[in-house]
Amino acid sequence: MPFTTLAGIDFTSRPTRRKPITVAIGQSDGAGVRLARLDRHVSFESFAAWLRTPGPWLGAFDFPFGLPRELVEALGWPREWRALMEFYASLSREQIRATFAAFCDARPVGRKFAHRACDLPAGSSPSMKWVNPPVAYMLHEGVPLLIAAGVHMPALHEGDATRVALEAYPGLLARELIGARSYKSDAVAKQTAERLIARKDLIEALEQGRTRLGLRLRLTHAQRDALAADASGDELDAVLCLVQAAWAAREPGYGLPAQIDPLEGWIVSAGNPAPSAAPLRG
Repeated sequence: MPFTTLAGIDFTSRPTRRKPITVAIGQSDGAGVRLARLDRHVSFESFAAWLRTPGPWLGAFDFPFGLPRELVEALGWPREWRALMEFYASLSREQIRATFAAFCDARPVGRKFAHRACDLPAGSSPSMKWVNPPVAYMLHEGVPLLIAAGVHMPALHEGDATRVALEAYPGLLARELIGARSYKSDAVAKQTAERLIARKDLIEALEQGRTRLGLRLRLTHAQRDALAADASGDELDAVLCLVQAAWAAREPGYGLPAQIDPLEGWIVSAGNPAPSAAPLRG
């Protein structure tokens, strides 16, 4: 299906005017993707309304769509994704933190967290992590919004095939282009000249299409300047997700592996799962 609209979403578990949910909207443009605009949602209600925008659109969302199977089985939680997500949504943040902390405390140093199969190839934080970054809370807030909106989540949840949601991770592309250099910070004291230079280098590399995804980012001069000026990196992260969305829209099966653990999900463009990953479902 040709997607007339592509979106990259930088999500937060506590949207505010200072730190909104940032959505980069774009369209395919030849061998690239053109940024049309950046939308900012200061509430979950506003974001939920956007999710119901008629398709066809494909969005790449920067928050986890699943939990590690190892964690789920150890806790005795539901082993079917929809039931698991409904159970998880019923918990408070305090319950999530206490449960995950107890799980980690009982494990040896170096193996505190359980990981999904996609974490290593993506270089992402475990989806059970509740601080720095609090992705466990992002999952807790974000997935119920996707389910309620009726979007399609490949390999996890059947929904409206004209509105497709994929899990993304901007750090995957950022590291490919600028290595371990830091390009963002919410702390004003850490919004340094070095991070500004890193953002400019990252933007230039995206425009030149230097990622393995082979897509050029099309920007206006004003957009380029605005992305570089956003020291928080939220806008640039949304754009990185937009590039991942554009790649997925061109790939058979959205570029996802043929087999994905139906509890864990997968991060788009992260490569393939290890041969030992199990149990799996197409």
